[in-house]
Amino acid sequence: MSTLPALPKKPLPAGRPRAWYVAHNRQLKAMRLAIALLDTGVYTAEQACDHTIHATAQRIGVHPPSPVTCRLVRSLLP
Repeated sequence: MSTLPALPKKPLPAGRPRAWYVAHNRQLKAMRLAIALLDTGVYTAEQACDHTIHATAQRIGVHPPSPVTCRLVRSLLP
């Protein structure tokens, strides 16, 4: 399976409230975790307990997610 080339990162728009950046980064992290969970065979929110999400975060090299991020990850899974 070939991988797609990495897209260059664009800077976030300036002038937004701090809460917007926090929510945006949380959503990006949740999407990365949800994709990693799907790749490992976790296909439903019921299968994605906090321990599974934390283990996946450690495996892909991101900081442990907060409970809010874990809920967001589960909401992204079918």
